[in-house]
Amino acid sequence: MKFALLLSALLPSTFMAQQTDWFADAKLGIFIHWGMYAVDGTSESWAFHNETVPYATYMRQMNGFSAAKYNPNQWAKLIKESGARYCVITTKHHDGLALYNTQIKTPQAPHQKNWNPKYPLSTKYQTPAKQDLISPLFTSLRQEQLKVGAYYSLLDWSSFDYPTFLKDSSRYQINDEPKRWNNFLTFMHGQIAEINTQLRPDLFWFDGDWEHSEIEWQAAQIDSIIHQSNPNAILNGRLHSFGNYDTPEQNMPITHPSRPIWELCLTTNDNWGYRPLDNNYKTPFELLCIFSECLGMGGNLLLDIGPKADGTFPDEQVKILQEFGRWTSKHQSAIYGTSAGIPYGHYHGNSTLSKDSLVLNLFVPSPQGSDLHASNKMLPIYMKGLKNKPSMIELIGSSTPLAVSEVGKISWSEVPGTLFIQIPISEMDPMISVIQLTFNEPIELYRGKGGFH
Repeated sequence: MKFALLLSALLPSTFMAQQTDWFADAKLGIFIHWGMYAVDGTSESWAFHNETVPYATYMRQMNGFSAAKYNPNQWAKLIKESGARYCVITTKHHDGLALYNTQIKTPQAPHQKNWNPKYPLSTKYQTPAKQDLISPLFTSLRQEQLKVGAYYSLLDWSSFDYPTFLKDSSRYQINDEPKRWNNFLTFMHGQIAEINTQLRPDLFWFDGDWEHSEIEWQAAQIDSIIHQSNPNAILNGRLHSFGNYDTPEQNMPITHPSRPIWELCLTTNDNWGYRPLDNNYKTPFELLCIFSECLGMGGNLLLDIGPKADGTFPDEQVKILQEFGRWTSKHQSAIYGTSAGIPYGHYHGNSTLSKDSLVLNLFVPSPQGSDLHASNKMLPIYMKGLKNKPSMIELIGSSTPLAVSEVGKISWSEVPGTLFIQIPISEMDPMISVIQLTFNEPIELYRGKGGFH
């Protein structure tokens, strides 16, 4: 069976809808969690919700949120250099502080005076930053030809009109005070309309959906607000039936997510926002292994970084993005615009295919440590079930010919043999190498049980 035909048969026609084509081809995005929580390096919003920090103490962080060294042009260039094709940033987290220029005031509890109620709860009016932090970044990202995404929390634990506040208490029940809930929906829908009008995101990344059903959120109305004036915007899957793609979080899925298009959102250390005591950074090798697995399953990686309150990034995160940039620049043809690779079993690793199924990319984790510099050692890999033979096999980034042999091919059987490829370790990428196989016709895979047929 020609694998291009097999792949198209497995995916619904909506997968190729023009609206989502750019996202399916982008492969790498950068997630940015930035907010007042970076001041003390506390858990974003959850700190007061889980009662580890008093609400008033948490909200006082606004007084230190200066963004004094914020340079959106530098941010955009770093993101571009990483190889990312889109960026998603928090326009408002669960704590209610808007980083964009909202004009809608947040209702404050009568006994709480945590911000000036005469003005909106935003960085422009309530912090030393005194500005809309999102618009200039979107402008810079677009100048770098990157797509822009707006993270927005549907819930708002600071709004006195929102039912939930602390994890073990509620302000009211919706059924008891439907007018109050409708007031909150007007507030929340109004902010989404503002973001849509002011920023025109290519992507809306909703969060906080777990506290209510899509009927209670009035998800259909949210979808209408966005698409009436921004018809090409795509939505993540947290509005349930109105989402375009799935967003598994932190843990790599074992089986393919429900929607054909999907994205893994992943932190570079253990937290989304800046935490000065969190030095448990994943290594570039670990992150690139996860990235190659996303690619092999036809998904994207949305890799998170957390800026400091002054607008600078931790050095460790900068180095991770730079290493991603080195690797993605070298292996562009195996990453962008590709489809999920061949079924596991043909090759015991991650792979991608060009959309015409003429190029197969095999991702090979490189030996780590001194073995990488061994001059005479070879790393063998193998694959089976190739009915048509590749016209060329090469290690991306190397001009050294590869030794290739077919083992077990029997003349009287149509069953292909096993293809062994010897990779010179000294020529391998420091992180993950890519063996690229080129075919004159779309790849055909043998899917039988062996023997005569």
